[in-house]
Amino acid sequence: MKLKRQAGVLMHISSLPGPEGIGTLGRPAHDFVDFLERVGARVWQMLPVGPAGGGDSPYQSPSTFAGNPLLIDFALLREEGLLDERAEAWPDGPVDYPRVLRNRRMMLERAFALSYARLESEVADFRRRNAWAEDYALFMALREHFEGARLDAWPDRAARLREPEAIEQYRALLSDRIDRHLFAQYLFERQWAALKAYAAGKGVRLFGDLPIYTAADSADVWTHPELFKLDEERRPVKVAGVPPDYFSEDGQLWGNPVYAWKAHKASDYAWWVERMRGVANRFDWVRIDHFIGFVNYYSVDYGAPNAREGAWKKGPGAGLFRAICRALPELTIVAEDLGVTNPKVDALRKQYGFPGMKVLQFGFDPGKRNPHRPERIKKNCVAYTGTHDNDTTLGWWESASPGLRRAVRKRLPLGPGEDVVERMVHAVMMSRAATCVIPMQDILGLGNEARMNLPGTPEGNWRWRMSPDALSDELTQRLKRLIDESGRGADA
Repeated sequence: MKLKRQAGVLMHISSLPGPEGIGTLGRPAHDFVDFLERVGARVWQMLPVGPAGGGDSPYQSPSTFAGNPLLIDFALLREEGLLDERAEAWPDGPVDYPRVLRNRRMMLERAFALSYARLESEVADFRRRNAWAEDYALFMALREHFEGARLDAWPDRAARLREPEAIEQYRALLSDRIDRHLFAQYLFERQWAALKAYAAGKGVRLFGDLPIYTAADSADVWTHPELFKLDEERRPVKVAGVPPDYFSEDGQLWGNPVYAWKAHKASDYAWWVERMRGVANRFDWVRIDHFIGFVNYYSVDYGAPNAREGAWKKGPGAGLFRAICRALPELTIVAEDLGVTNPKVDALRKQYGFPGMKVLQFGFDPGKRNPHRPERIKKNCVAYTGTHDNDTTLGWWESASPGLRRAVRKRLPLGPGEDVVERMVHAVMMSRAATCVIPMQDILGLGNEARMNLPGTPEGNWRWRMSPDALSDELTQRLKRLIDESGRGADA
């Protein structure tokens, strides 16, 4: 897959400004598409859009197929006559997840009471078209019924193990709650389809993010336990992570159950193909997170205190992507190939022509073979100043050692008094990378108060929101000049 020379912006939907306490799929998202069109950017990259899980993380979702109901826009519902109450007015600032969650649940309940009967046939059609939806809605209803208990702690073992008689009893008992979850998913799909069509009309591609793993407490694990390394009580036996690295001296212990890859292979990776088909319905491009794990993945005993003690295991390799590319030849896949890599990872990526990733913040570390160095960035990749897991570029610079600062000044080069963030953005834009994507925080020159995620910390992440007046005429014109100068504009 060869990318054209173009530019994009990394900005999660939850980070958009707006009056509802969190960015939404309505006017805030449509306005951001307009901004991208004005500056000539052709790619909007975002984080996973599934329901957030533990720590409000979009990478720990209770479903790999569902959409996040927190992103549903209430103003659109009122315009369509599906909601009669105005949502609470929220002050600007970071997402207050507990408060947002309470408020949005209440408003979605109101929309259901007012509009479900009117939309019941459309919800039923959504239900038929999405094979995952019924199990997801039942899973969420059961989790509520069991007062938020994790799957492996559900008090009714028959429900946990999906014994047919128990499932039928709970479908009847919880039918109203099931309908409410399906209704919310229908609304999400309806608003998402409108946003995608709007973006396409403006020449903007939507670039999604697919976590390699699913959460242990998820409808996916509950519905397909044979595809994961679990014990008979649905507890993980082995969990995923990465060993000590740039981000954490203890490694990262993600806690997701690792896959039973032999079972996936036996079905010709049918579950993965359906997972990617769902992604392709939402996005034009997708970044597959932790691509390294498809060649070799890091496995840690369940219950370990950290990821220091683990073992590398062989992943599915080419067989998985042969099945995916055969089923979905038009989907553009970008491989997140950062971290502890090896020649086999690069060979797999090249076999299918997947662009990799380069991060300029890593480009000043010592080592002659450092592929992130500005002069070493190759064409068939997506280049970034940093990612959602990094410091913002200003925060990175403010905490940089004297040696790192000298390396930056030497390689860019950076003149006295020159703005390092602007210079880093400029360097990525002028690189040979076919596509460059700049985090919105770096376009705005923000410090670590705007950092999206600090790996290894369970709380306080994913909260940043852009100020409502951030997209000034001056910033718009400056970014458009840079995109045009770098030959990445929409008319290039």
